Amino acid sequence: MSLRDAGRLDIVHECIVASLFLSHGLRKNVVFHAMLSGPPTPPVHVEIDGTTVHDVRTDQETWKEILQRILAAKTHPGIAADKTSFEALLKTKASEAGIYILEEGGKPIETAGIGQNPVFVLGDHIGLPKTVESFALRYGEKISLGRQPYLAASCITILNYLLDKKEKLS
Repeated sequence: MSLRDAGRLDIVHECIVASLFLSHGLRKNVVFHAMLSGPPTPPVHVEIDGTTVHDVRTDQETWKEILQRILAAKTHPGIAADKTSFEALLKTKASEAGIYILEEGGKPIETAGIGQNPVFVLGDHIGLPKTVESFALRYGEKISLGRQPYLAASCITILNYLLDKKEKLS
């Protein structure tokens, strides 16, 4: 089975790579969260911590094996899966950082005043379900990378670029 056939885990793979990987290393300042809502037992929250993850590469086959292990309740260094809901995760994160929901119609990111340790919420090509978006907006605000709809992994690459640039100016 491919990652695409396994509930579009190929998109999750692309987002993991965009979030964590540099040309010759891993981003130690990133924690990636994926909320898997498909069958057989949703929700599944997957967390990958850039400071502790290792034995990973960028290819799909590696991530297919890792995700299969994690979803089968086995372990991999720096990666965990649990039954935390999106709502519970967002409540926890909101107490630690600013929450930003990416949406083409949101406030331009250049004017959003992104603080330390931001949390970015991205949906798939369909977007967030209305109830999920409404919940997220209780804790955060919509921001935009522009009117052009980008792939989720591309959004992450752009966000990392902007955050890297901001960090260098600090």
